[in-house]
Amino acid sequence: MGMPASDRLGIDLNLAVQELLAAKRAAVEPAGLTVPQYAALFMLAENAGISGAALARACQVTPQAMAMTLKHLTERRLVERAPHRWHRNILATRLTDRGRAALELADDRASAIEEALSEEFTAAERDQLRHLLARAISAIRYAADDLD
Repeated sequence: MGMPASDRLGIDLNLAVQELLAAKRAAVEPAGLTVPQYAALFMLAENAGISGAALARACQVTPQAMAMTLKHLTERRLVERAPHRWHRNILATRLTDRGRAALELADDRASAIEEALSEEFTAAERDQLRHLLARAISAIRYAADDLD
């Protein structure tokens, strides 16, 4: 075996992501949302009329995953989709009033998690953490590219 578990930073990164996702899952559940649904509503609130493909990119999921998420949100009348006024082959997606209410409840709770995380660090530490994470992302991509 290559590296011992105690030296693998990926384990720590994964643990942090899993804890964040579990906390967000618990936060958005009272609004009747999953984390992917919450993410889609959150992005739609800032990008009304966005296409499903663009929304998938913004939420960092596959177009197929976003199509399923939008199907569920549409069935629950949290979003509405209609042909784009300039591009008839593209469906523009918008929040409904119900969707906005669900997002507001979920975001109040999810924001509390983000605020608690942010408060653990000074502004300089937050900047440093973002810088270190960006370096980690670059190192991971570089190593993955070397495998090809």
